[in-house]
Amino acid sequence: MPRRISSKTSKKLVGLFLAVILALVGLAVRITSINATEGQQYKRIVMTQAQQQYDTRTIPAQRGDITDRNGTVLATSEKVYNVILDCKVVNSDVEDSEGNTSQAYLEPTVKALVSVLGMNEADIREKLTADDTKNSQYVILEKNVSITKKKAFEDYCDTGSDENKDLTEEEVQERENIKGVWFEENYVRTYPMDSQACDLIGFTYDGTTADWGIEGYYSDILNGTSGREYGYYNMDADVEQTIIPSTQGRNVVSTIDINIQQIIRSAIENFNNEMATDKNKTNGAQNIGVIVMDPDTGEILGMDSNYWYDLNNPRDLSDYYTSSQLKGMTNDEMMDALNKMWGNFCISDAFEPGSVFKPLTMAAGLETAAFDTDAKFTCDGGEQVYDKYIQCEGVHGTQTLNEVMKNSCNDALMQMGEKIGVTDFSKYEDIFNLGSRTGIDLPGEEAGLIYTDETMGPVELACAAFGQGFTLTMIQEAAAISSVINGGYYYKPHVVKEITDSSGAVYQSVNPILERRTVSEDVSADVREAMAAVMEQGGTGYVAKIPGYSMGGKTGTAEKLPRGEGNYLLDFVGFAPLDDPQVLVYVVVDEPNTEAQETSVYAESIARNIFIQLLPYMNIFPDEEGYTQDNVTTVTCTNNDLLNHNYQSYDNGIEVNDYGQTYGTDSSTESSMAQAGTYDENGNYISNGQTHSVEQEITDQTVGETGISDTNLADTPQDTGTDQTQTDNSYYSDGITNEDAQYYQDTGYQDTVYNGG
Repeated sequence: MPRRISSKTSKKLVGLFLAVILALVGLAVRITSINATEGQQYKRIVMTQAQQQYDTRTIPAQRGDITDRNGTVLATSEKVYNVILDCKVVNSDVEDSEGNTSQAYLEPTVKALVSVLGMNEADIREKLTADDTKNSQYVILEKNVSITKKKAFEDYCDTGSDENKDLTEEEVQERENIKGVWFEENYVRTYPMDSQACDLIGFTYDGTTADWGIEGYYSDILNGTSGREYGYYNMDADVEQTIIPSTQGRNVVSTIDINIQQIIRSAIENFNNEMATDKNKTNGAQNIGVIVMDPDTGEILGMDSNYWYDLNNPRDLSDYYTSSQLKGMTNDEMMDALNKMWGNFCISDAFEPGSVFKPLTMAAGLETAAFDTDAKFTCDGGEQVYDKYIQCEGVHGTQTLNEVMKNSCNDALMQMGEKIGVTDFSKYEDIFNLGSRTGIDLPGEEAGLIYTDETMGPVELACAAFGQGFTLTMIQEAAAISSVINGGYYYKPHVVKEITDSSGAVYQSVNPILERRTVSEDVSADVREAMAAVMEQGGTGYVAKIPGYSMGGKTGTAEKLPRGEGNYLLDFVGFAPLDDPQVLVYVVVDEPNTEAQETSVYAESIARNIFIQLLPYMNIFPDEEGYTQDNVTTVTCTNNDLLNHNYQSYDNGIEVNDYGQTYGTDSSTESSMAQAGTYDENGNYISNGQTHSVEQEITDQTVGETGISDTNLADTPQDTGTDQTQTDNSYYSDGITNEDAQYYQDTGYQDTVYNGG
């Protein structure tokens, strides 16, 4: 029989049921009361705990890449991670199954950070115990950790992976107690080519901000838009999580070719190896600049100077200063040294160009019909201009236009300047964009200093005609010469070809900008013919001529301020082929490291070594009869080779003898020939064991263009580019200081006499 529940037991069960019901009703009332009075506070606590790493977290944007014209990456942003430690979680007390509490997360977490990520244990424990960080939920332990290390840490913590299947229960528990560590995404800027094209590329200070090079000029385009991951309350006080993704920056495709950059770098290194005397072979000259340009578009194919630095470590000055020198520098001196290294000589330094300006004078004269192609000019050694006699570097007799350019005759150029006149000469300075910035898409461009037609007197005109008494930058000269050899078209120089998005689609094409016509096609052809004469045997540019290629060029020597101290700036501008120029090379050597500086050979040697590699690389084929790419010389030269006639002479150029000699590459090795610029105690030049006077040595070999010192020449100020000139100053420039202008006015610049070319 089934057992019946007694009346007494039944009453007890009913009582228990009623008690449970009353308890539940009480709990419901209490929950309702809490929700009504403190619900919002608890919601905020829950949201804070759930969202502690998100409510203020920025999602960084990836900065766009910079590439060369062929797609080689020059600058890129690599994803890295910051290791974040939640000290509050790591230090928290954890209750085990038996009710005991301990800091169960502390030791496993410290162990993992040390063993897997290689962090310093003492540093970690200091963060976990210091009063200002022990309760912090956001402490950066290490920045820029690679994705490889991040993955290794995550794999270590993943106890369910195949790699960790053999762990003991204790080891599994230990790894499961690794808490409070997370990885915050970031990006670091890297430069795969190190110092190559450093002047052009520039660098970022923190991955997003920059002042130098393409990085600085196109910084806003390269930078993307950062995203955001955060939490907030909606209208109902409910927790919401929102993620706004970041937008990657756009990529910049430059006009430069990294292979051409390497050709330029090799030529400058060759020069420094021969001429430099410091340990790191960096002081071959005070400044060296090279521009390789497409004269038909204004595209810069390559640009470099002799102050190189690793873009991945841009504050390293150890190549240029000893450790003791660096330690002795003040902060201001350190910044001056860095700014000099970071600067771009090709666009930021203005100088007197010397005779490389002469083709522009000739072009202006022909275009204004001041003289024609049949004109002849007689050089008797100089010109009397008012009360000043300005001498030439020789007596050249009666010359055609081509012979004037071939001999680089200052006397004839002064006569040309007089025929052109102040008004037209000044007009063509403006047409050639002198005294104004070219607008190249790089920061830090200077404008140079020129006279206006109101302030240019006869002496100033005579000197300006052969390239002295005013200043310009390398990019101004390269752009102007390009216009007079390409048919008369002045293109704005530029270093960027196009801008693309993250998928590689073209966002913007940077097309060549034709700014003006400078001369006619006929005048352009006449100038090219005259510049071809410079490269002929007996011409000042002969040693830069490569047999097999038709070429044009112009040499220059400019005595620097203060006059009479033997300091020269030497330059050479050349192009090929002659009738259809496809590439222009402009080289400046400022104060080569030698006592006798006054020969353009120091610039021509660099240009020659560039052309030898550049022309075949650009598929510019030999166009002189009897030559192919197989029989064109490929031997690089030194200054010593050219100064000491270590070459075979031909009507259409020289071939340097390949003796397998190197200069300056090993301090323990002595050359069988005296190094260029070596002198005895009497100041005479030494070559091949024989002693000559400097003038006799250079004249006998007929190489390069020479300048003549004159200690009586008055000093004139250079363009410092530090502030704007007032409108009532007598000299037009975007860069001359008011102090400079006052110096001109006080010293009577009209009385200054120049000579040399």
